[in-house]
Amino acid sequence: MMIACVIRYEIDPFQKDDFRKYAENWAEIVPRCGGHLLGYFLPYEGTNNIAWGLIAFDGLASYETYKRQLRADPEARENFTLAQTKRLILREERNFVELVDGTFNLISTLK
Repeated sequence: MMIACVIRYEIDPFQKDDFRKYAENWAEIVPRCGGHLLGYFLPYEGTNNIAWGLIAFDGLASYETYKRQLRADPEARENFTLAQTKRLILREERNFVELVDGTFNLISTLK
């Protein structure tokens, strides 16, 4: 069963570019630590202070392994420190959702 961790960030909208860099840093870190990075998403239109991160795992055991790897990874610790030092993230919420089979990563068929 594939699960995804959906992270909702309340960010400082005046530091959106710094949050972008923070998110880009995870592109190398997350896969190296065992997560399947689905993506990070910045506010585009509408609310200007909410961002999202989505990371998938084969199950909760994979997530637990990922957390251990993340804590031991120097670049991950550095990225967390960046966010804390600059106060990029004002609030963070994590939810775990289960993937509905046959609905993941479907490409548009519109021509």
